[in-house]
Amino acid sequence: MSQQETHGFQTEVKQLLHLMIHSLYSNKEIFLRELVSNAADAADKLRYEALTNNDLYEGDGELRVRISADKEKGTVTIEDNGIGMTRDGVIEHLGTIAKSGTADFFKNLSGDESKDSQLIGQFGVGFYSAFIVADRVTVRTRAAGHSADEAVLWESAGEGDFTVETISKQTRGTEITLHLRDDEKEFADDYRLRSIITKYSDHISVPVEMFEAGTPAVEATDDTEAVAATEGSWKPMNKATALWTRNKSDVSDEEYQEFYKHISHDFADPLLWSHNRVEGKQEYTSLLYIPAKAPWDMWNRDRKHGLKLFVQRVFVMDDAEQFMPSYLRFVQGLIDSNDLPLNVSREILQDNKVTTALRTAVTKRVLGMLEKLAKNDAEKYQSFWTEFGQVLKEGPAEDFANKERVAGLLRFASTHTGEATANVSLADYIERMKEGQSKIYYIVADSHEAAANSPHLEVLRKKGIEVLLMSERIDEWLINHLTEFDGKKLHSVTRGDLELGELEDAGEKEAQEKLQTESEGLVKRVKDSLGDKVSEVKVTTRLTDTPACVVAGEGEMSTQMIKLMQAAGQDVPESKPTFELNPEHPLVARLNDEQDEQQFAQWSELLLQQALLSEKGSLADPSAFIKLMNQMLLASVK
Repeated sequence: MSQQETHGFQTEVKQLLHLMIHSLYSNKEIFLRELVSNAADAADKLRYEALTNNDLYEGDGELRVRISADKEKGTVTIEDNGIGMTRDGVIEHLGTIAKSGTADFFKNLSGDESKDSQLIGQFGVGFYSAFIVADRVTVRTRAAGHSADEAVLWESAGEGDFTVETISKQTRGTEITLHLRDDEKEFADDYRLRSIITKYSDHISVPVEMFEAGTPAVEATDDTEAVAATEGSWKPMNKATALWTRNKSDVSDEEYQEFYKHISHDFADPLLWSHNRVEGKQEYTSLLYIPAKAPWDMWNRDRKHGLKLFVQRVFVMDDAEQFMPSYLRFVQGLIDSNDLPLNVSREILQDNKVTTALRTAVTKRVLGMLEKLAKNDAEKYQSFWTEFGQVLKEGPAEDFANKERVAGLLRFASTHTGEATANVSLADYIERMKEGQSKIYYIVADSHEAAANSPHLEVLRKKGIEVLLMSERIDEWLINHLTEFDGKKLHSVTRGDLELGELEDAGEKEAQEKLQTESEGLVKRVKDSLGDKVSEVKVTTRLTDTPACVVAGEGEMSTQMIKLMQAAGQDVPESKPTFELNPEHPLVARLNDEQDEQQFAQWSELLLQQALLSEKGSLADPSAFIKLMNQMLLASVK
């Protein structure tokens, strides 16, 4: 028998325990759901491992979870005969939270318990939920295939540490005993436990059993016959049939919702789901869920995602990301295939024809679910978009085959609504296009305000042409891969020519050409003055109230793309902007009249710096700009 060892909890575990005990108090019965869920997973894992090593069953292939209570001692015990844990496994799984980005998650906690409990719900607490109702937890476990004297006893009061020692245990699997707090003794009641199991665990595919006491013999009387004594026995409390194998018509919404919580460890109900059985060339069942809330670590690149994979109802693996493209990584659920081998590995899945066909099918199903939601319930779709829109925007770059369908699901802010809320679809935009308009106009800027107030919109506003306003970091990346929709090209208002086409009438065109001819001398003077700071100077077609602006030439990188590249630490080739002047603006007219070449050069420089500031949101040398501006102000005062 080895010595007892004491280990300290990982810092995050301490934080989680403290927060959970205080903030999940109103929903404390979920501890049983979480522990039963883990026990069922342990049974699933043993069933899979035993496919290649039948000895792991140790002569007992009837997998189940058993729950019992002792009122006098004030304990609840959850016991399974699943895969069990080794000593190292116990220290790793019950002492740390093995989730990448955990520390960042805890930095985001506000200290407001109601808000934090929402976050904790998205984090998934699993085993540690035992401490919501218990002030001490004892775990006895032995890994399948290991000898009886290699079992482990783990114990903790949920404070700062836990103890581990080697013990003897005849049966494989895990037994968790909760020593209930004085004010939680209600859970040491069989009837209370039974009601929780039927509420939360009906969908679990292994039997969840409780002991039913026997009845004593009853002797015959004049009125009644004798009744033989019955022995007490363990009876299943749940249906113990894999939920996805049942007919849709037999499954209630509550059961679907509980099953979602079982596989996702989310506390909230899902937004929507789709249960589908396919027979024919391929045989599979899929059960897919769209969560209501984004997981806290959705942007963490190391985050595990994907569907649970079952082959012929046998659990094979968690997080099978091969079945779901990365831009749909928020989708939860499972796929149960009849066409994959039971011993399938991640490597085999990688380039397997069945995998490719399943991925194509479930991707289309998810897009169909979202299209239906957008069409039938705009408000609900908007709540989905608020949570997951930025991830969906990765779609056009990642999934060429479904680019048009994904594009149809995107939502943007627009000058039409005048709101910052992104609720305009590309189809909405096309429906409102002006007669003669052939392009979808958009602008990408650092913020919604910068986009909405950009001088580049002036002439379009005057003509009543709608512009999509984009200000999320991913938008520039999106627009590089989404160049058209429904046959209409997307056109940036900050690039080259606005290409208004038929939207310009003959009179406007003539006036523009006349202005261009009259301004040739000014354009040449400004170009000579600014030299190689700009690639060219021209008369603008896009400004009405602003003196000048800078635009990216054809083939040049936009300001936003340059910022993205620089943020990613990449070298960006230096590019010089095209400088556009509005000769009808009083400042430019004043510049045109300036005879002093030094003054002319300073005014030209000032207008260029202003235009760069408006476009980029910052300048390479702001102090030089301020100095120049002060100089010009002083000169004008004189």
